Amino acid sequence: MKNILVVDDDRNLSLLYEQELGEEGYQVIVVNNARDAIDRIEKTPPDLIVMDIRMPGMDGIEAMGRILARNNQMPIILNSAYTSYKDNFMSWSADAYVVKSSDLTELKREIKRALERRGKA
Repeated sequence: MKNILVVDDDRNLSLLYEQELGEEGYQVIVVNNARDAIDRIEKTPPDLIVMDIRMPGMDGIEAMGRILARNNQMPIILNSAYTSYKDNFMSWSADAYVVKSSDLTELKREIKRALERRGKA
C-alpha cells in the first residue's frame, strides 16, 4: 500500500481526498500546513505528496523547494485552485500540477503516473 501525504489547509477538501484516495487503495496521511508536512516527511517519508500552494505561513512552492532540496526523488503533485501558478517556473519542479476540483479523476491519474515514473507503483 502506497503512502500519500496530503498537505492542504482546507479540512473539508482534505477529508474528501482522504476518503477518495483511500478507496483507490492508498494510505492517506493529512496535514494542514507546510511546516507539519516537512516535519512529517523527515520522520516518515511518504511515497508521494499532494500539496496545496496557498496556505497560511509557508506556501506550497517554498515547502516543495525545501523538500526537494533534501530528497530530489520525492514525487510532488501541486494541487491548487489557482491556474496562475501553473505557468510560474517555480512550480515546474513538481511532477504534476492539478487544478482543484470535486472530481478527482485527474488527480488520481497524475498520482498513478507520478508513482509509475518514479518506480514506486
